[in-house]
Amino acid sequence: MFTGLVIETGELLSLERTGASARLTLRAPTVGPRAEIGDSVAVNGCCLTVTVRDGEKLSFDLLAETLRVTNLGELASGSRVNLEPALGAGAKLGGHFVQGHVDTTAEVLDFSPHGSDFRLEIALPADVAQYVAHKGSIAVDGISLTVAEVRDGKGGGAGSFVCWIIPHTRAVTNLATRQKGERVNLEFDLLAKYVERIVARKRE
Repeated sequence: MFTGLVIETGELLSLERTGASARLTLRAPTVGPRAEIGDSVAVNGCCLTVTVRDGEKLSFDLLAETLRVTNLGELASGSRVNLEPALGAGAKLGGHFVQGHVDTTAEVLDFSPHGSDFRLEIALPADVAQYVAHKGSIAVDGISLTVAEVRDGKGGGAGSFVCWIIPHTRAVTNLATRQKGERVNLEFDLLAKYVERIVARKRE
């Protein structure tokens, strides 16, 4: 379990593919020295298990499903990734409950400065639009954000949602290098998914 509060951005060193799977290795000056083999770390919001640790370097084995559902397979050497270790007992809950189970990826439609803040607009596929609500929580590349606006798609097509980013959040996450057209990992609020499941079963 995580909270969507990024501890640091790590640097991707390599992504070695072996058939349908891969091994991801990164440099994490803060998280790396504290991690142990078997620990869970959210990498761009995706819960991964540390399989190799060498000082600041951490390696993770990626399943084919992980590569299919997330943006980790699109990373290149030098890419910045958001890192958050698993929530410890008694730790402060500053964001929202994030499982590290990425639901889908979506395209950044706009990331532009407005005064001292930044407007982030992300595409919202029609088949998952029901999970996003005005002023609700969402994890974008593992960052806990609040939805400021939901824009419905025309004719049942894809819409979008907007989050406002303060300078601090941009500076300490991979949003510092994010650009229009790139894809980000999305994890929708856990409560929304459970409510949908309960309502659907009752209707049946």
